[in-house]
Amino acid sequence: MFYHIKELQYESKPSCPDPVYAKKLQEVLGGQYGEITVMMQYLMQGFNCRADPKYRDLLLDIGTEEIAHVEMLATLIARLLDNAPVDQQERAAEDPAIEAILGGMNPQHAIVSGLGAMAIDSAGYPWNAKYTIASGNLLADFRANLNAESQGRLQVVRLYEIADDPGVKDTLSFLIARDTAHQNQWKAAIHELETREKDIVVPTTFPRELEKQAVSYDLYNLSRGDASSKGRWAQGPAPDGRGYFQYIQSPQPYGPQPHLIPAPIYIHDTLPMSKM
Repeated sequence: MFYHIKELQYESKPSCPDPVYAKKLQEVLGGQYGEITVMMQYLMQGFNCRADPKYRDLLLDIGTEEIAHVEMLATLIARLLDNAPVDQQERAAEDPAIEAILGGMNPQHAIVSGLGAMAIDSAGYPWNAKYTIASGNLLADFRANLNAESQGRLQVVRLYEIADDPGVKDTLSFLIARDTAHQNQWKAAIHELETREKDIVVPTTFPRELEKQAVSYDLYNLSRGDASSKGRWAQGPAPDGRGYFQYIQSPQPYGPQPHLIPAPIYIHDTLPMSKM
């Protein structure tokens, strides 16, 4: 079960209203890498976890904290919309270039949500459950979680850089720090699984002898030049310790040219030249 503590995990109080910044802040609430996404992703992974109970507990611990982050951002957005004077809402329109970039206040904040946060991104696109990943394979999922935290922290840092309000920057500094913690925690969990399973390729349970191992570590040069040959990924032992990278300068096709038989007449495809 869940229960709600009425106090915020951290203060979310701007110094003054700013409806334009509230619109920007919607990205890290309801965007692809926003707090709603990681909240739902970690909780669904935890609910579905069939592995060691410690992993379920980790997922639900962090997922539950993300509920608190959703609450913090929703509160911050609502307070940025409080008592916003008309001239402040119209200020973005004074310069056509700025207006084109900022778009001013999100009208839905006034029309739809009554000066409240919404489950949308900064462009007004509704949050989508397709943003979330919960595959049942924890190594794959934890890597997705690390990416989500990396992208989310990047976006919050960018918002921090363009913020002027000290109260907003203080709230964001807390969220940035928690993203630091979560990136490190998912990285530690990934390392533990890779060490335990003695492999890094997902899924680790698929027998390697069933794949075409002759091409398992090749890098095909499929662009002009050979700059990619200078990377660690093109030579030496592979990270999984089971093979060696090879750089293939002029890769040759392994299969013949494909030829499809004509479709049945009722499909009404274009007839082959031989039938015309």
